[in-house]
Amino acid sequence: MLSPDGRWVAFVATSGGRAALVVIPSEGGPEVVVTSDPPPPVTASYGGGTFDWTPSSDALVYVGADRRLYWQARTGGPPRLVVGDGPVGSPAVSPDGTRVAYVRDDRHVAVASLSDGGPWPIRLSASPEFAFDPSWSPDSRSVAWHEWDAPDMPWDDGRIMVATISDLGAVAVPVDSPRPAAPTIGSGGPTAVPADDRWSAAVPVDSPRPAAVSQPRFSPDGTALAFLCDAGGWLNVWRARADGRQPTAMVPEAAEHGDPSWGPGQRSYAWSPDGRQVVFCRNESGFGLLCIAYDQPATGQMQIRELDRGVYRSLSWVGDRIVGLRSGARTPDQIVILDSAREDAPGKRQGRVTLARGPVAGFEEAGLVEPELVTWEGEAVLELATTVHGRLYRATGGGEAAGTLLVWIHGGPTSQDRVTFSARIAYFASRGVNVLQVDHRGSTGWGRPYAQALRGEWGRLDVADTAAGMRAAAAQGWGDPGRMVPIGGSAGGLTALLLLATHPELCAAAVDLYGVTDLFDLDEKTHRFEAHYCASLVGDLPAEASRYQARSPVNAASRITAPLLVFQGSADRVVPQSQSDALVAAVRAAGGTVEYRIFEGEGHGWSRAEVVEEELETTWAFLRRNVVRRR
Repeated sequence: MLSPDGRWVAFVATSGGRAALVVIPSEGGPEVVVTSDPPPPVTASYGGGTFDWTPSSDALVYVGADRRLYWQARTGGPPRLVVGDGPVGSPAVSPDGTRVAYVRDDRHVAVASLSDGGPWPIRLSASPEFAFDPSWSPDSRSVAWHEWDAPDMPWDDGRIMVATISDLGAVAVPVDSPRPAAPTIGSGGPTAVPADDRWSAAVPVDSPRPAAVSQPRFSPDGTALAFLCDAGGWLNVWRARADGRQPTAMVPEAAEHGDPSWGPGQRSYAWSPDGRQVVFCRNESGFGLLCIAYDQPATGQMQIRELDRGVYRSLSWVGDRIVGLRSGARTPDQIVILDSAREDAPGKRQGRVTLARGPVAGFEEAGLVEPELVTWEGEAVLELATTVHGRLYRATGGGEAAGTLLVWIHGGPTSQDRVTFSARIAYFASRGVNVLQVDHRGSTGWGRPYAQALRGEWGRLDVADTAAGMRAAAAQGWGDPGRMVPIGGSAGGLTALLLLATHPELCAAAVDLYGVTDLFDLDEKTHRFEAHYCASLVGDLPAEASRYQARSPVNAASRITAPLLVFQGSADRVVPQSQSDALVAAVRAAGGTVEYRIFEGEGHGWSRAEVVEEELETTWAFLRRNVVRRR
């Protein structure tokens, strides 16, 4: 994130499972680690929203690993505790520098003073189940945030809320308003606007359909509030008046401008300093394109200017500088700075400048490959399109593994593997293995109807779509029909396991990383964020108990006869180790072949490089024994 004066860029860097808050000059220069231990900044399985700059640019406010809030000088030194009653997240410093808004317990939006001995924190939100991403108006008088209620997930339905603060001890709530205490953008449908309004594409006020919303941000001049919304069928940038009225699509198009809200801190778009433009990252079939939308006075319409290729996240815009985290299939993760000026502007700096990068140098020359888009036909479900999407990475190496196909199934299952740097794909492609990434129905990136298609169908439609993709792979020559291996983590692990049990003719083996194996157990034990997820993905209990039974891989263990490799973290709160333990025991009891690796202290994904290395080496050895050398 760029500092308010544009001179500095702050970011969180993680190595060996430990995080640090780092500052670097925006003109380039040495990195300065400004946090010490204790406490380092928080790292989490999902999301960001770890820090924010103070308006003076001389300090940051960040969430520590102890989930308390700290003030930290830009030059380093001991941090100062701001909010000690946690857990807290998503800090946002007011433009006047006196207060910080934050989220408490993932559900309450509160405001606290940044000065020692200031007033007690006050709570702004009422009683939502979850809340993310508070954001201040330029006059420091209003706070907007994103909230939603169970059993919905944030990509199902939600609200953008705005509260006006009259002083540190009071919150203005217009109880006589026909709207809620703040404008609600979601279940009731946005307010209609006249057809001749330049922001067209309004949704009727009486629309009954729900809408996902996220990332609220006021314009720098305070006249508008922007956010992401999929009420038009795609998750696009929308805008409303500062009080939340007249929400309309700012950039209506058949492409998505952000990812599902798996965690706080997404910044897939940013306002220009004058509030007349917006920079955003367009999702083009998993690839990324950074664009600027600007008002064209001659036509009264928004125009789009392409700025750069690549998947961009964590966007911020100060002066003529845009900073973001950039990645691509052949672009290791890097923090870059771009000039926002038009190409014909006098004295415009050319190209982009890399300020920092994640992986060590050399990957660009290591044979990284861009994927090609592929499609196949899935079964007809209601009125949904039957075309299923994927991306095929062809091997860069040859040898004994030629013809082996890893069928990679993303987690979520409401998610998508964007075309970003993947050391895992590079590892296998360099050894002669093709990789097919499957965007089964229920994936994001293809519009709301496609993403919502998995409601009540998880464990069936995702399996059917992936099986159809594997049959297409055999027919199209993407892989040897006898050497295809489904692999997936979390929700993708459930799909891989069910493929192994229900489509043994397609699977030479399978790899499961901390996958879901027992839906009943998951519904009872998973963490709070996903505690109601199965209700929409599978159905309500006890009415749909038979679905939970039939779609739990642990109950199909006797049909898993091909070799299976399972990885699990002992500290996983999302899919507890007991899930993998039960599956492995059941497969072995039925006489199946299963290898099992438990990584002590790891959660829902690995935090240490040596664990990633062990996973890859173990997987490659497993594939060579059971698939590559099998003829």
